Amino acid sequence: MNRDAVKDIKPADLLAMYYSLRLTRALEERVTALYRQGRIVGGVYTSHGMEAIAVGYASAIERDDIIAPYHRDMGAFLIRGITPGEVIAQYLGKRTGPTRGKDGNVHIGDLKRGVIGFVSHLADNLPVATGIGLAFKLRGESRVVITNTGDGGTSRGDFHEALNFASVRKLPVVFFCNNNQYAYSTPLHLQMAITDVVDRAKAYAMPGEIVDGNDVAAVYLAAKRAIQRARAGEGPTFIECKTMRMHGHSEHDSAKYVPRELLEEWKRKDPIDKAERLLRELGYADDEELRRIEARVKQEIEAGVEFAERSPLPEGKETLEGVFATEEEARELS
Repeated sequence: MNRDAVKDIKPADLLAMYYSLRLTRALEERVTALYRQGRIVGGVYTSHGMEAIAVGYASAIERDDIIAPYHRDMGAFLIRGITPGEVIAQYLGKRTGPTRGKDGNVHIGDLKRGVIGFVSHLADNLPVATGIGLAFKLRGESRVVITNTGDGGTSRGDFHEALNFASVRKLPVVFFCNNNQYAYSTPLHLQMAITDVVDRAKAYAMPGEIVDGNDVAAVYLAAKRAIQRARAGEGPTFIECKTMRMHGHSEHDSAKYVPRELLEEWKRKDPIDKAERLLRELGYADDEELRRIEARVKQEIEAGVEFAERSPLPEGKETLEGVFATEEEARELS
C-alpha cells in the first residue's frame, strides 16, 4: 500500500495495532489448545490469518461508536475492552464470561463497551447495525456503527435488506465483508457470479472499496475514510477485505477441501508478519521493542487463563437471571 498514507498513522497507533494482532492470535491459539484438551464444549471459530480486519476497523472508531461484529472478529472484542480472561471464561462456561455462563463460544457482546452480541446466523447482525444507524440519525448523534460478515453472509437476504435500507436513508453505517474465499466449504466461485463481492454494493448506489485484508494499516485507513464519510452524513460504505481463512470453518473442520498450495500462498501473506515488516521499515520498532510486545502478550494470556480457571461456574438458579425484565426494569421501559 501507499507508504506515504501509512505515515499518517501515529507510530503509537501502529504499535498498538500490532500488539492487538499478536494478542488476538495468542488468545485464539490458547482457546484452540483448550478445545483440543476437551475443556471446551461446542465449536471454536478463529480468525487465524484474518486478524488484521477486526483489529483495523476497531482501531479506527471512536469511543461512542458501536460495532456489530461476527464470529471472526476477536480482535474487535479485545480492542473494545473485553479481556482475554473474560473470553476464556466465556468458552469455559464460567460466571465471569460476558454471558455469565449461559452460552459458550463467541456469542458475546457488551452494550456498555459498544459491542452488539453476535448470533450464529451470519448477516443477521447487519440489519441490527442498520437499525442502530437509524437511531443515531434520528437522534442527531455524531456516531457510527461498523458491522461485518463473511463472503457467504453476503448471499443472504438480510445482507441485501440492510444495505438497501442504509443506502436509502443515508445511515452512518460501515459494512465490512471478510472475504476469506470460503462459505464453510463452498468456494467463492460457486457462491456468486461476480469476482469481487464489493460489486454487490453497486445495486444500492453505495460506494465500495477493496482492501488487502491482511494489511492492518490498509484496513485502518479504509475504515477511517468510511467513518469520516458516515459521520459527515454522506451515508454508508461497503468495504471488501480480501483475505484467507487459514484454519477450517471451525476447529473441528480439517478444511481438506481447501487446496494446500492456496494455503501456502496465503501463509506468506500473514498479517502479523506484514505488520512487523512495516514497523521495521518505518523505524517504529526494533528487536527489543518486538520482544517487549511478545512478553506483554504472553503475560496477559497467562493472566487471562488463571482468571478463567479460578472463576466459578454459575449456579443453577442463575439460568433465569437476565432473561426476563424485573418489575423495576419494566416500569422504566413503560
